[in-house]
Amino acid sequence: MKKRLFNIIFMILIIGNLFFSIKYFSAKVDLTEAQALVSQSVVNVKILDFTSVFIKDVLRANEEVSFETRLKLENMVRSLGDKEILAQWSKFTESKTESSAQEEVKNLLEILVEKVKVQ
Repeated sequence: MKKRLFNIIFMILIIGNLFFSIKYFSAKVDLTEAQALVSQSVVNVKILDFTSVFIKDVLRANEEVSFETRLKLENMVRSLGDKEILAQWSKFTESKTESSAQEEVKNLLEILVEKVKVQ
């Protein structure tokens, strides 16, 4: 009788451990997915912040962009940590003519929108 009771309790404990193991790994996968979403949301906010400042302080500017603004934008671009955006930013800042700068701005804005949309 004791052996049978022991076997029943043992089986209940094994089933309980299996159940909680499955729940643990399921929760771990969900947590990893949630962390990836949060991380991407942070990047998206940074991209949108940069885009907003760029539009307000560069595209809508009525006079030459100040050194402080250029430095602020440069730091914002670098903090994004995205090589493609940084490369396009460099193309824009190194433009020699107004027409090439306008083309590079279009390319930059397109990349920024795509980065937010894709991710």
